Amino acid sequence: MSDNEWPRELPAGPGEWSEPPHRPRRALLAAALVLAVLAAAGGLTWQLMNNGNRSPDAAPTAAPAPSATSLSVAPCPDSELTVAAAPEIAPLISEAAATLNPSGLRCPPVVVRAEEPGVTAAGKEKPDVWIPSSSAWLTVAADKAYTVSGKPIAYSPVLIAAPEGITSLYAKDGQTAWTGLIQGATESKFPTISMPDPLRTTAGLLSVHAVHAATARTTKDTGIAQLRALTLRSRLEEASADPIELLERMGKATDATTAVYDIGVFPVLEQQLTAYQEQRHVVRLAGVPPVDGRVEADYPFTLRKGADKELAAQLREAITEPAVVEAGFRTEPTAGVLRLPKSAGKLLGPAQQWAQYRDLAFQVLLLIDSSGSMNEPVTDKAGRTSTKASLLRESGVNAAELFGDDTTIGMWYFGTAARNGPAHTEVVPLGPINGLVDGQSRRKALQAGIGAYKPEKAAGTPLYQAVLDGVEAMRGQVKPQTATVVVVLTDGADGGTKYAMPQATFLQKLEAGQDPAKPVQVIAVGYGPDANMASLTSMAGATGGQAIAARNPADLASAMAKAFLAAHTTS
Repeated sequence: MSDNEWPRELPAGPGEWSEPPHRPRRALLAAALVLAVLAAAGGLTWQLMNNGNRSPDAAPTAAPAPSATSLSVAPCPDSELTVAAAPEIAPLISEAAATLNPSGLRCPPVVVRAEEPGVTAAGKEKPDVWIPSSSAWLTVAADKAYTVSGKPIAYSPVLIAAPEGITSLYAKDGQTAWTGLIQGATESKFPTISMPDPLRTTAGLLSVHAVHAATARTTKDTGIAQLRALTLRSRLEEASADPIELLERMGKATDATTAVYDIGVFPVLEQQLTAYQEQRHVVRLAGVPPVDGRVEADYPFTLRKGADKELAAQLREAITEPAVVEAGFRTEPTAGVLRLPKSAGKLLGPAQQWAQYRDLAFQVLLLIDSSGSMNEPVTDKAGRTSTKASLLRESGVNAAELFGDDTTIGMWYFGTAARNGPAHTEVVPLGPINGLVDGQSRRKALQAGIGAYKPEKAAGTPLYQAVLDGVEAMRGQVKPQTATVVVVLTDGADGGTKYAMPQATFLQKLEAGQDPAKPVQVIAVGYGPDANMASLTSMAGATGGQAIAARNPADLASAMAKAFLAAHTTS
């Protein structure tokens, strides 16, 4: 059996994950897995009720999820302190609040609602106390009305989890890595990879940050690093999942094979995974921390200006360390975790890219300039002398990994030194990326073609004719629910061949050939300081595409990353 084939029955074996050594083996808050995310646009709230008298050794339990009737009740207007807490820690906060609330009141002094931090950050109804699952959300919200009180209440590392039977595919000796996950995705070692929503959940936001940080360590070229991070995004089965819902689905699975193909590998908080394991589900999970990008949820206690400081202090004091540990959290930070950016833009930028990425089938024709000017010397970011062509080869091989298995792709070169030479040459025929070309996969043929790329000396640039031919060829390939794109990369302007034509003539032909029923967008990358960006912008605009400038030749990889992203985010 090859590495790309999957057994229909998964091997059984011990898991790689173990609970934190400082945590006593006691039952956890099972309700943390089923707690609903509340208080959406209407600002609905509900109170987790007091668990009543119980022995010191009994596990805390949250009240049952509210009924539709209770959800329709308006928030208590007379509450002295409203608290929004991340869903997994809300039962713990509710237990502490219950010690301050007199029994029998419909509107007690302290009201706790469970709410994903992304919802709180974007919402209009601001609580008096906000306990998000990461300090990152304070940066995202940029709300100066809140101040942090003391150190975080709890900590929970992000783990890469999956059913125990496939642990060996992404972890070795109890260790794993985001870059290893990317490599496994490109080699189809995993049937499914899922990711929590990075704009709404902490596991998603921190994981996207960690993936980009991990790929940045693999190269000095930020463009190549971005390409590698987007490679994982292009392979996701689910990109906006809720971690609690993923675990609930795992818990309902009756066999490991179904769980592997339905959810597969996904990031999750240690506390959430531990609570799942305590339920003794049929499908057992293993969770491993990534060594090349450790990230951790912390739970800051923040107070809004004007809130009751005394009552908030009493609530904070009522949240004890033993209760934190019993609920499956850590009380001290984990060593070696990544520092989070202080800029909201640096946190949200990658997350927004992932969220905007379209999971449509992708049809792309790569048009690569093979004219003589691509042999010109340049200096890369490391200070070494290279050529435009060599930078293209390096960046292109990385770019070939981006395309998902549902991609249809082909590649042409355009540039001719012969008087009667063709405007373009087909290097890789259009077809499914996993289809065969001369005995090898089209993806491998694409990489080989880019790796062997050598521009012709003294060759002219039949840019306009190549674009017209490419758009016409791809128009015949347009299908419903697909993104059909021509990506053209050139360092110069049209000219030097018998195909040369005025820009006005070219645009007239390009616009005349447009068919709203069969849209083909042009993503034009202008490579180097001499690229005619005005011309490229006009051709891209005429097709609803985008033009991207790579003024510094060493930024080619970044431009290719932007081109790929534009093709997957433009509508």
